[in-house]
Amino acid sequence: MFSIFKANSHSHQQQRQITLNSFFDEHYFPHVTVTKRQTKHDWSVFNTHVRQQLGHYILHELTNPVLDVWVREQVVKGYQRSTINKHIHHMNRMLNLARHWGFIPMQNPTQANIKALILGDYRQRFLSKEEISTLLKHSKASRHPFIYYIISLLLNTGARIGEVRTIKWCDIDMPKRIWTVPRSKNGRSRRIVLNSSAIKTLELARSRGSELFIPQSAHDYVFINPTTNTAYQSFDAAWYKVRAAANLHDVRLHDLRHTFASLLVNQGVSLYEVQKLLGHSSIQMTQRYAHLEPDRLHRRAELLSSIISEKVAQLQHSSAED
Repeated sequence: MFSIFKANSHSHQQQRQITLNSFFDEHYFPHVTVTKRQTKHDWSVFNTHVRQQLGHYILHELTNPVLDVWVREQVVKGYQRSTINKHIHHMNRMLNLARHWGFIPMQNPTQANIKALILGDYRQRFLSKEEISTLLKHSKASRHPFIYYIISLLLNTGARIGEVRTIKWCDIDMPKRIWTVPRSKNGRSRRIVLNSSAIKTLELARSRGSELFIPQSAHDYVFINPTTNTAYQSFDAAWYKVRAAANLHDVRLHDLRHTFASLLVNQGVSLYEVQKLLGHSSIQMTQRYAHLEPDRLHRRAELLSSIISEKVAQLQHSSAED
């Protein structure tokens, strides 16, 4: 906040001479540390993909031709387009704040927001029942103390990886079979329904924790790293080993959430109900699973067919009698 006041005290010419590195260090990052819940992504993206590549440019020199080259270089290096779009979003946010604070002109046709790359079809990977069985078998054989329970909980709840990583015992109401996530991806709390398998998984995880003498008070994490005595930073290392052993090299941990949704839809659960179970804020986010519904929709349409056919037959019979 103080840096903004400082910026306002500078002359307009001085503001225009600031480099992108200085703007990030002195203005942007201090601002997001008090306005955003998490800032490690901002810090990581800038220092890995922006600081050396564009940081030496004066803000008004960051024209669209310069920024387009920056984007193309990332494509050539083989970054996923979805990843590049995250970098583009980060850059656009910085430039928009620079305009808002008067560091660069509000209207400049050579400094328009960078357009996101076209992604094509949304990637979805659903595990078959046989693949689920194989995955659970190899995760149970893993040396990781909790990866089997983590994978099982993801499959049974459709929870996000971060939600499982930070789950605490006080978040779980066993009698009501409800898991309350204090703050989900959209910043609000949400309730996750626990089925019988999820309850059993949590009970087994508690027993495993007891065997490892891991603390299990109400405010302790369910999955505590025995080495650090706190929540795991990630499950990636154990996951890569398990999926390799199961010969499921193209499956991501997040695909277990997709699998949860696909199994429900294929069992006739409505998209509205799947939306609520996944914690999506809008039905549009759940529409990606709509293509799994055609057989169920055909069956629903057939319900009307019999009624109409009956009425047509009655009409024909009545006409024949006349």
